[in-house]
Amino acid sequence: MNMDILFNFIGVLGGLGLFLIGMKYMGEGLELAAGNKLRVMLQKITSNKFIAMLVGVLVTAVIQSSSATDAMVVGFVNAGLMDIYQSIGILFGSKIGTTATSLLLSIDIKAYVPIFAFAGAVVITFAKKNNHKYYGQIAAGFGILFMGMDLMSQNFGFLKESQLFADMVSGMSNPLLGLLVGMVFTGIIQSSSASVGILMALGASGVVSIENCIYIIFGMNVGACMPVFLSAAGANRESKQVALSNFLTSMFAALLFSGIVMALEPTPFAVHNIKNVIPTTEMQISALHIAFNVMRTVVFLPLSNLIIKLTKLIIRDAEEDHEKMQAVYLDTRILTTPPMAVLQVENECKRLGDLARKNYGYAMKAFFESDASYIEKVEKNEKVIDFLTSEITRYIVKINGLDIVDSDRKTMGVMYSAIQDIERIGDHAENITDHAKEMMKNKVKFSNDAMEELHKLDALVSRLLDDGLTLFKAQSVDFDIAKSVIETESSLDSHVKIFKYNHIARMNSGICSAENGTIFLDMLTILERVGDHANNVAFSIPRNKLGSIVQRG
Repeated sequence: MNMDILFNFIGVLGGLGLFLIGMKYMGEGLELAAGNKLRVMLQKITSNKFIAMLVGVLVTAVIQSSSATDAMVVGFVNAGLMDIYQSIGILFGSKIGTTATSLLLSIDIKAYVPIFAFAGAVVITFAKKNNHKYYGQIAAGFGILFMGMDLMSQNFGFLKESQLFADMVSGMSNPLLGLLVGMVFTGIIQSSSASVGILMALGASGVVSIENCIYIIFGMNVGACMPVFLSAAGANRESKQVALSNFLTSMFAALLFSGIVMALEPTPFAVHNIKNVIPTTEMQISALHIAFNVMRTVVFLPLSNLIIKLTKLIIRDAEEDHEKMQAVYLDTRILTTPPMAVLQVENECKRLGDLARKNYGYAMKAFFESDASYIEKVEKNEKVIDFLTSEITRYIVKINGLDIVDSDRKTMGVMYSAIQDIERIGDHAENITDHAKEMMKNKVKFSNDAMEELHKLDALVSRLLDDGLTLFKAQSVDFDIAKSVIETESSLDSHVKIFKYNHIARMNSGICSAENGTIFLDMLTILERVGDHANNVAFSIPRNKLGSIVQRG
């Protein structure tokens, strides 16, 4: 008998392992298959909390993980891509979206699930394209998920014979104990879908009834907030506020609905209705899980601004700190969603490009106006440019280690190439300030002709940088801008050659000194190189998007 119990326990553990692996495998496959669509959906988030809620429902239903959605939201808030008012709507929606898993699990299709596992394995093994493999991963994960739950259900039966477990289950009818068990259990597993799935397996075995599970389910939805707290650890203040508001909403909902059930307990009308309408315990558990999250949204979403105010009373807003040397968009939390991580790299690269452009402008002002204050700005920004280049490179390496679609991998290659050119533009800006320092120190003056020529080159380089960054940020081809970049770069090269001859002639005629000549010629070289790097940045676009330039050119 003891051996039978041991084997049953091993079967439960094996089923739980399959269940968790299947859930993870299916969720990752869905997320990868969604790819850019998921990215576009999240980009359309507005300040309208009801639209944000619908986005949260759709995204979580796609990736089958509210924890992943919540971690993304915290990452976005930490990166400054959205505020707490936008995020709270998505968090409400993610709790409804995650109930799709329990709905699937409540359907009795266990006789057919091995077909899904087999079909998925075949596709993964023989498919050539990654996109096809992702669909195989979804099918295989779906099959493994159900097989794991079925294995748990088959082996949970031995618990019926345990008086200790029966007493424990009976105790779960106590609201406080039920809420606590649900919170702790889900907090440990960090997945409400997984914890509800295990509860459904117990229900399918006849070990628990819906009466025993009511408060546990409420507690599980509170415990599901734990991943948000973990994601917010080490993040900024607003991210912590997001995590707290999410917890407060779930806690208030659990307490409110527990109070309603307790009030109805002498005549448990709601529970009897569920049992009369829905035949099986696992389906009843799923229905209650869905009802809790839908009602939570209906009741508390309109009150979300009040919840945010309470949150801000607990975690108060701080005065703005001085700008720190840090990546604004890169966040390791978002690596759980590779398509969004790719988008974040693009945003950080665009920010880096703007910073290098700004530094070039400061450097030329320092040179033309002999203003030391601009030199200080260049030196400060150059440190940030070097730091960001290093951080972006590290982040790209992490993304390339993930399972991403081919188009995103190409985009990462493009971004890596672009930041090298952008970093060199920053270096050349610093070189310009070195000459500005030298001119101020030694009181070097250029002739009017020499200064006019440098202003002309500066105008060409500025146009190249502006047009180049416009193309780069769009990551798509605008033929007119591309043509302007090519023509401006060619004009820059021609002017540099002409101005070299002009300056040599001025030196030979004694208009300019040898010291002036060295600085001037070096400036010509620097400006030409900045133009070359700006040209490279302009066409840092995946090759398949550059075809139209070649065809029209």
